[in-house]
Amino acid sequence: MTDYLITDYVERAGVEWTAAIERAIDACAVTGGRVVVPDGVFVTGPIRLRSNVELHLSAGATLRFRTDPAAYPIVRTRWQGIECFSHSPLIYAYDEADLAITGTGTLDGGASTDNWWSSTRPRTDWERLLRMVEADVPVEDRIFEPGHGFRPSFIQPHTSRRVRIEDVRIVNAPMWVVHPVFCTDVLVRGITVDSLGPNNDGCNPDSCENVVITGCSFTTGDDCIAIKSGRDADGRRVGRPSRNILIESCRFAAGHGALTIGSEASAGASGIHARDLHITPPAGGSGVDYALRIKTNSSRGGVIEHVTVENVVVDAVTTSAILITTRHAEPEQFGGHAPVVRDVTVTNLAVRSAPRTVEIHDTPQAPVESFTLTTSETP
Repeated sequence: MTDYLITDYVERAGVEWTAAIERAIDACAVTGGRVVVPDGVFVTGPIRLRSNVELHLSAGATLRFRTDPAAYPIVRTRWQGIECFSHSPLIYAYDEADLAITGTGTLDGGASTDNWWSSTRPRTDWERLLRMVEADVPVEDRIFEPGHGFRPSFIQPHTSRRVRIEDVRIVNAPMWVVHPVFCTDVLVRGITVDSLGPNNDGCNPDSCENVVITGCSFTTGDDCIAIKSGRDADGRRVGRPSRNILIESCRFAAGHGALTIGSEASAGASGIHARDLHITPPAGGSGVDYALRIKTNSSRGGVIEHVTVENVVVDAVTTSAILITTRHAEPEQFGGHAPVVRDVTVTNLAVRSAPRTVEIHDTPQAPVESFTLTTSETP
């Protein structure tokens, strides 16, 4: 494998490495290989990965991303389950194959309350996007120019095949951390996510197939792993479920749900298998709210089925080990698209500390079907 060292592509000295990284990726894409970030701290703007390119961070390397929204071009993305054109993710790929991010270095999004986290959802832009969906505006015309738009995901391979993200440590994300969209054959292995900002979900396969998430650690400001497939009418329009997903041997220290399915799962999710999970809060930390959370409602719709979870150790959760809900916060509200949740099996669940073991909140229009739970004695 040929290595392309980013320091070999610097045309002039300076603190900005965006152009050097881009040139290294362009060179690497011709024959395939690794773009190597050596030991040190390198400040960069957005990175666009290409087919047959592995971005490799050496053990002492840190890529620190700029926090100026103007540095991020407008690209096709999916934000909170709705397709639009908005700020590029920090690392982005579109319609590529055989791409990877590897190494034991650090990806630092630089997000804080002084920049990305200061505005969690620009209300006027969000309302404008919802109106566009309601009016059936084509995705190509849902454009949010620089100065508008939404906080970007950190890593988003979009419409790509054979994606590997391995071993890296990821901190301070603007929004969702690892967010593959419309991808097939995705491997997320051995990564560490330590990002406590708003909406900092750790890994969100979004309308993806054939995904493996293994040996990862999550300390997040929102859900740790969340399976998605689009929001409301826009998710139903696209109609691409997430399916055939394996989660194994992962640890969860902080977040709302360790494993969550929804709430933006309007195209459905099936064939979700999880095993050998450990939820353990840090000393003095807030911990995890739920070990397993399935959340949907009658505005979302969709079918969530064939979910198996086994060998889960819960040292402590703050709310319930398991929550399944198909209803709105106002139980009498009905959005016209009753969801289906069925064939959920949890086996060998060991809970050391939890206010409740199981909560199920459903409705006559959307009862939870075929839920099975077996527990084990806690050591």
